[in-house]
Order: sequence, then structure tokens, then C-alpha cells
Amino acid sequence: MKRRKVIKRLGIIIGGLGLSYSGIKFYNLYKHPYFQNLEDHKDLIGALAETIIPTTDSPGAGETGTDEFIIKMIRDCTERKAQNNFISGLDNLSDYVQNHYKKTFQQCSLSERKAILTHFEMADQPNKGIFGKAERKFMGDPFFITLKKYTVIGYCTSKIGATQALAYDYIPGKYIASVPLTPNQKAWATR
Repeated sequence: MKRRKVIKRLGIIIGGLGLSYSGIKFYNLYKHPYFQNLEDHKDLIGALAETIIPTTDSPGAGETGTDEFIIKMIRDCTERKAQNNFISGLDNLSDYVQNHYKKTFQQCSLSERKAILTHFEMADQPNKGIFGKAERKFMGDPFFITLKKYTVIGYCTSKIGATQALAYDYIPGKYIASVPLTPNQKAWATR
């Protein structure tokens, strides 16, 4: 066989493999999400939210129903690419914890949970510049970014989070764009 034929066939094989990988990736992003997986991982989502915003002198995310908020937001208000990324991210996290710690995320200690979340935060870091913007546009938001975003929104908009963790004024009056905080004051929920 001549060298040109070998190089040509090798190029065709590599191109075919690249196209098939791209096709599988495209299918996984745009397929109909399997929402039952969210309900199956409800306890895991609650434990993740509680690890991100733990109970201290104010209530944690586990006490505010943030897990139900995250599931509702993923199901009803998130684009399909981010839905699929989130659902596959839950499966990847479960597999990672089982392979590295031989137990579930809920059974892990606080330091192990923090190490797991740090690992996934580093893995989901977006690229910088125009390439990162294009990647997020075409591939959707990664799992951990979506998890953190909905955890914070769900916590801060819950009644417990807004009234006990943040400073809340029932009748806020006029809008003040910049309010200076006094020492040991909580952030404002209404100003």
C-alpha cells in the first residue's frame, strides 16, 4: 500500500471518529431530559445545597427547601442544554463519590464534601475570553455553575433566608441604591 493511501485512510478514520464524537455530544445536549433523575437525586441535591450554604448562626440551605426550588428551576426555567448538563452532572458526582470514597455524598464528612465540591468547581471552570463565551453559548452552563446559582437564588428568596439570614425590612420605603453596612450587620434583602 502506498503512503498516500495510508495517510488518506487514516485521515478519514480520524475525521469519522471526530464527527461521531461530536454527534454523540450534540445528542446528549439536546435530547429530552430525564426529569425522574432529579426526583431520584432529591436528597443529594439537598445535601449539595446544605454544603454550599451550611447552617451557622443563620439557617442553612437545607432548612429553606432549596432542593425543591432547584428541581423546579431545572425542570421549568432552564434551557435544555443546561438541564442535560445538570442531570448528567448529578450522575457524574454520584459516580465520582462512589469510586473515590466508597459511600454516598450524604454519608461523607464535611471535609470530604468540601473536597468533592472543590473538585467539581475546578472541573467546571469556564475558559476565559471569547472561547469561554462561545463554549457556554453552545454547550450550556456546566453542572456546578447551575447548582451554585440556583442554591443562592433559592436561599436568598426563601422566607427563612430573606428574614433570618439577611436583613429584611417589611416596608422598605424608597429605593436606595447604595446602603452602607454597619459592623456586624447582615446584607439587605429588600434595599
